[in-house]
Amino acid sequence: MFYTYILLSQKDHNFYTGYTKDLKLRFDKHCRGLVESTKDRRPLLLVYYESCLNRDDATHREKYFKTYHGRMFIKRRIKSYLTG
Repeated sequence: MFYTYILLSQKDHNFYTGYTKDLKLRFDKHCRGLVESTKDRRPLLLVYYESCLNRDDATHREKYFKTYHGRMFIKRRIKSYLTG
């Protein structure tokens, strides 16, 4: 099982999209500053994730989330979460 996930930076209010086989471990690494691309954007919130059957599905979803339509999907999907 693989996971595609979206993090929200509370510092710059931008999203970070990634995929992993171990979501809990990967999120912990992001939070501790061990991931180069997000270490200066902490603190981070895990705002969305999807489970995928294999790596190809996870990378396909990650690429989709990085497109304009994918970003709009995420914003609509988590709108109530972000606005309270």
